[in-house]
Amino acid sequence: MTADLPDLSSYDGVLFDLDGVLTPTAEVHMHAWRKMFTDLFSAWGISPEYTDDDYYRYLDGKQRYEGVASLLRSRDVEIPWGDPSDPPTADTVSGVGNRKNEVFAAVLRADGIAPYPGSLALIERLRAAGTPIGVVSSSKNAEEVLAAAGIRGFFPVVVDGVVAAREGLRSKPEPDMFAEGARMLGVDPARSAAVEDAHSGVQSASTAGFGLVVGVDRGAGAQALLDHGADLVVDDLAAFVS
Repeated sequence: MTADLPDLSSYDGVLFDLDGVLTPTAEVHMHAWRKMFTDLFSAWGISPEYTDDDYYRYLDGKQRYEGVASLLRSRDVEIPWGDPSDPPTADTVSGVGNRKNEVFAAVLRADGIAPYPGSLALIERLRAAGTPIGVVSSSKNAEEVLAAAGIRGFFPVVVDGVVAAREGLRSKPEPDMFAEGARMLGVDPARSAAVEDAHSGVQSASTAGFGLVVGVDRGAGAQALLDHGADLVVDDLAAFVS
């Protein structure tokens, strides 16, 4: 561990985002969003064209349908919300979100996923120290990703998009999901740490009152993560174990 970084095992618990923090699924999500929205904008005559900046501003860290609505709103496009059961062909927020999820699932099945080595080393160290750890992810694919990466067994608590929908939890950047993660893990947020790579995620954890919010800069920008509520930013979680 780098000398100027805190010992995460000294906290009552640590809650991790999944995509971009534990696994490089953010890259798969970015690819899926880019393909889906590029095709959609072309078909619907929407401009300006989709860019990766749209991912970080409107999609990263948010629940899928909230992200779709937010991005379309940025182009002054409003469509019916629809229902989660809508087919991917439906021109609704839910349908568009489901369209993207088909692309994501296909890539995950074809290529698989592995955890970041530094992240795996950290969660192994925390488990060895007896520090309670959990996952807080907006993704409805979290269980599938954790299983594919071989790390589901590390986490007694997973608060994901499925749990959020069932319990009526608001999407990040609202504090609901991290607050629920702490409750389920049985820890006080003020004495716990949260680890996030998204603007909306660090804001969520900060608003939920976590004693330490760690930003992992996988492309969102260190200063932007600090501006949204991170207490410190690292490039990789290996910094906490090396």
